Amino acid sequence: MLDAKWGIFGKYRDRPQGPVERVKHSVPILLALAVLIQPPAPAQTSSDPPASPAAQLVDKVFAAMDTKASPGCAVAAIKNGRILYARGYGMADLAHDIPIARGTVFNIGSESKQFTAASIVLLAQEGKLSLDDQVRKYLPELPDFGVPITIRQVVHHTSGLRDGFRLLELGGREYTEPASDADILAVMSRQKDLNFTPGSRFLYNTSGYVLLAEIVKRVSGQSLSEFTTARIFQPLGMKSTHFRDQPTEVVKNIAYGYRPFKNGFRLGGIYKGVGPTNLMTTVEDLALWDENFYHPRVGGLSMIEQMLERGKLSSGEPLGMAFGLFVDSYRGLTTVGFSGSDGGYRSNILRFPDRHFTAVCLCNLAAANPVALTQKLAEVYLDRDMAPRVKPEDTLPGGDAATVQLSEAQLRNKVGIYLHPDGIYTRRATLQNGKLRIDTVGETRAIGENHFRGVNAPADFQFEASRPGGPLRLIETRPGNPKPAVMVFEAAAEFTPSPGELTDCAGSYRSGELDAVYEMKIQENKLVLYRLKYEPDTLRPHTRDLFAGNIGKIRFQRDAKGRVVGFTVTTGTVLNLRFHKKDR
Repeated sequence: MLDAKWGIFGKYRDRPQGPVERVKHSVPILLALAVLIQPPAPAQTSSDPPASPAAQLVDKVFAAMDTKASPGCAVAAIKNGRILYARGYGMADLAHDIPIARGTVFNIGSESKQFTAASIVLLAQEGKLSLDDQVRKYLPELPDFGVPITIRQVVHHTSGLRDGFRLLELGGREYTEPASDADILAVMSRQKDLNFTPGSRFLYNTSGYVLLAEIVKRVSGQSLSEFTTARIFQPLGMKSTHFRDQPTEVVKNIAYGYRPFKNGFRLGGIYKGVGPTNLMTTVEDLALWDENFYHPRVGGLSMIEQMLERGKLSSGEPLGMAFGLFVDSYRGLTTVGFSGSDGGYRSNILRFPDRHFTAVCLCNLAAANPVALTQKLAEVYLDRDMAPRVKPEDTLPGGDAATVQLSEAQLRNKVGIYLHPDGIYTRRATLQNGKLRIDTVGETRAIGENHFRGVNAPADFQFEASRPGGPLRLIETRPGNPKPAVMVFEAAAEFTPSPGELTDCAGSYRSGELDAVYEMKIQENKLVLYRLKYEPDTLRPHTRDLFAGNIGKIRFQRDAKGRVVGFTVTTGTVLNLRFHKKDR
């Protein structure tokens, strides 16, 4: 007989395991038993009575959204394949006063990626492709960068490819302006360089899933929408779910996505392709998909095992990213999930496999935080099984140390610019109102003479000498999965360009990879960047030839005679994109 508290995981309850090990051991057991036990009926849609204690607690979590004056969220708590409680809060359509219900349809943004990844896995199961095939085998129009890029690397965001969405923005397309899969593929096909060697690091790349959707289309002969409907959604009975190929398509029971605007709201823009986003679904349908991870009716045990396989770097370092899913933990319990964002839509699905429980939150308000909301929803049902809450700063060096008082002299000797070895990323420390500030997090508090903690962000900063008599180093640590993220910066000479140096940088620059022209002009003794559809961007000098602006970091390039001949742009998911001066 199974242990009432631990269920099929009872035999492992005394084994010391971290989050990764728990998933590694518990998921195969769950899947193995799934074939021996008669699967329960598909997820039911019965709700707790409105007066039930759990329902009242959930309603309190979402009370601020329970209004006719604002967009909101649809939520569901799913346990053992059955919906315990589901409700809508707020309005699906402000123009026509239509409230959100449990059957309201939302675009779930990047939550869509797991279905694109599942499609790739299904094709691999059939032998129609291999996860270790090179992407160019199916998309020959992509450039040959001289190193192989595999489907698996695209799935795990380790491909090194530049993000096509950011490339389109850099080329002059506004974020709210619809972009198609063809637009993404075209701009990615014009690239001459990679962000990094494939497999060497993780960098989230939304456009990689555009490539995966196109591979599904070319291999199967069906669009991703057709393939997923036939192979996943119809077999599972997900009647309100499909990939929306066109933004003009009429979708019944849809919640429109909104952004806050002045004293009200306006519609949020969306991407018009499929793969990384644009899956239209409901909390009720997602309960059916959720149960497939426990009693797989689509893909079998092998698909679920593959979906939960975490990626790793070429160094062997494991990643939290699996197949459109992220393996993590929350308050001591293993979690599998992902979050989504597109236009005015926000979503999060948080699965606790050891407890056969999932919290779902789909929102049509860009200001919503469904990650925090699903955590609170899960706590209503699982709080007694969870470990005590741990604040992010408790996971940083020194834990939640007390603040100490430092003299102005002790603070001032840390002021300056710090440069990362890559020559692009910087941190600037300044002194304001007796507080040390780091440009990326704002105000810090001292927990030691050379040790600081972000006041409004979970970030740790330690200053130390690089070597006797050498420049000061700044070591930045942030919480991460599976381990904290650490970056080391070294103090560098600050740069105040002379009028002549600014003149050297002024001029027109072109990128063939974007088919775009940028103008650098001098205004009020400052260098200002002009580009299509964006406001003028005043660049701030950091170190020699390195400037920062709203666009990101710009480093000017010089020839053997010291003349400026171009620059590179580094911004988020696009690294070292080259522009050439038009008169050179």
